[in-house]
Amino acid sequence: MPSIEIEGVTYEVDGKGFLQTPERWHEGIARAFASLEGVTELTEDHWKAINYLRGYYMENGICPMIRRLVKETGLSLKQLWTLFPNGPADSACKWAGVAKPTGCV
Repeated sequence: MPSIEIEGVTYEVDGKGFLQTPERWHEGIARAFASLEGVTELTEDHWKAINYLRGYYMENGICPMIRRLVKETGLSLKQLWTLFPNGPADSACKWAGVAKPTGCV
């Protein structure tokens, strides 16, 4: 299985770079993934989405649908695409350390 080293620690990821052990996630992982996509600073809005995704995933075992993410965070779809270069599924979920959604986020 592929892996990535972050802050001197190796983590298993899938073929698309998604963390395989969400329980090992920490904020440094979010920052490292963001940096790989050219985002050098995570704002309050980034953390609002990331923390919501993590909480929902840890409680339900899946990522929420995009409508729920928009409704619960108060961020618009346009804002999410601005915050996360590869979109809510490919960036936000990855940065949050949760599995890639099988359907629409």
